[in-house]
Amino acid sequence: MSLFVNEYPSLESYWRSVILFGQNVASYKFALAKALLEVSPNANTFIPLDELSEPFSRHILEHLKMNDKQITSKSSKFVDACRNFNAGTISKDELISTTVKYGYSNVLDAFHVVNREEIPVKFFEKASNGKQKGICLTDNIFHLMNSVQNPNLPHEVEARWNLVETAWKLGMKSSLIAIHYDESNNLFYTQEDKFKRTDVTSARNALNGYQKGKCFYCFRDITVEPSSDELADVDHFFPHSLNREIHVNLDGVWNLVLACKSCNRGESGKFARIPAIHLLERLHKRNNFFIESHHPLRETLMLQTGTAEKERYSFLLHVDKAAINALIHRWKPSLELAPAF
Repeated sequence: MSLFVNEYPSLESYWRSVILFGQNVASYKFALAKALLEVSPNANTFIPLDELSEPFSRHILEHLKMNDKQITSKSSKFVDACRNFNAGTISKDELISTTVKYGYSNVLDAFHVVNREEIPVKFFEKASNGKQKGICLTDNIFHLMNSVQNPNLPHEVEARWNLVETAWKLGMKSSLIAIHYDESNNLFYTQEDKFKRTDVTSARNALNGYQKGKCFYCFRDITVEPSSDELADVDHFFPHSLNREIHVNLDGVWNLVLACKSCNRGESGKFARIPAIHLLERLHKRNNFFIESHHPLRETLMLQTGTAEKERYSFLLHVDKAAINALIHRWKPSLELAPAF
C-alpha cells in the first residue's frame, strides 16, 4: 500500500488504499464507502447515524440478496436484522434502530486504517450533536466527489466487495481460489467444477482502482461508466495473437490492463505490438499492487506468475523475450502524461 499511495499521493489514492488494501473481516466498510459517496456535496457536514443508516443498511440488504456471507464471524445482530428485514419480519424503523445500535461498532474507527495504521487524511470524523451520535464529513469527501475520478469510485467499491464476498462464500482457502477472465462478457469468474461457474465482477471495475483510474499506457483519465463514450478498453498487455507462440495464460489477471481507446486501437495504437520495456516494468509494479491487496486476485496472480517478486519479474521477462521474438516490433504511446503509479 505504501508505494501505491506514497510515490504519487492524491486524495483518490488514499481513498482507494482504504478500499483495496484495508483489512476485511466484514463488508461494512464497503457499505459505508458507498453510503459516503451518495452524500450530496450540499449536505450538512454533520450526519446523524440514523440518517446515515438508511444508505448504509440498504447496501448490505442488496448484497445479502446475492450473497448471504457478509461477515467472517459466526453471528452479527446487525446482519441478522438485515436478513430479517429482507424476509419481511421486521419494520424499516426496527432495521434503522438496530443499525444505529450495532452496525457501527467497529467500522467508523477502522475505516481509515490500512496496514494497522491510519492514513494521513480523513473523509469523516466521529462526532455528536447534543445527544445525537453521527459523523462529521471533512472537506476531503467533498473534494473527492468533485474529482474527475468520482464516477469510477462506486464501481470500484462494488467490484472489491464482490471479490471479497466470493472468497467468503466459497469457504475455500484463498490459495485455492482462481479467478478467470471471460473476454466476451468482460467478467471475472470462478470455476468450482466443469459444470458450475460463478460470475464475480466486471473486469473493468476490478482493475481500475489499481491503475488509479488512469490509462495504463499514457496516464489519461479513463472511466468504467458503461454508458460513457470514453469507456476504457480491457487490453491484453501481451497481445492475444501470441496464443500460438507462448504457452501461458494470456487471459490471466497478470496480463490484463485498462487502456484508453487511443492507446489500444487509435491511429497510433498498440494493436499487436509489444509494449516498451519501461511499460513491462510498470506492469510488474501494477501486479505487485494486487499482491499487496488481499484475496482472491492476489492469490490468482501468484498462481499464474509466481509467489516471490523475483520469480514474477523473471516470468514477465521470459514472456517478453518470447513475445518480441514472435512479433518483432515494440510500441509506446506517442504521449505520456505525468505518471500516477
